[in-house]
Amino acid sequence: MSGIDFDKLRADITMQQVLQLLGFESTRGRGDQWYGRCPLRDCPPCLRPCFSVNVAMGRYYCHRCHRHGHQVELWAAATGLPLHRAAIDLCAALGREVPWTKRW
Repeated sequence: MSGIDFDKLRADITMQQVLQLLGFESTRGRGDQWYGRCPLRDCPPCLRPCFSVNVAMGRYYCHRCHRHGHQVELWAAATGLPLHRAAIDLCAALGREVPWTKRW
């Protein structure tokens, strides 16, 4: 299996792009810190916004289901795919080339 340059992938694809694909709507926020309902399907419903994301850092945390990570990990959690496959799927969803690692 070929490797993926995850550093390049995370630099090329923003958290905002992943949130847009997931249909996330911020209910409140201040600057780069946004809050809203968790976009993960298997997260238990919550009346208050329990999902927190810092779009500048590209990190998220759900105070309800306790999932956290960067944008590719969020896509993996949302799709139920392993990280490697989720990275390929995310690139396809955004019409991007997968940043494969070069063998030396």
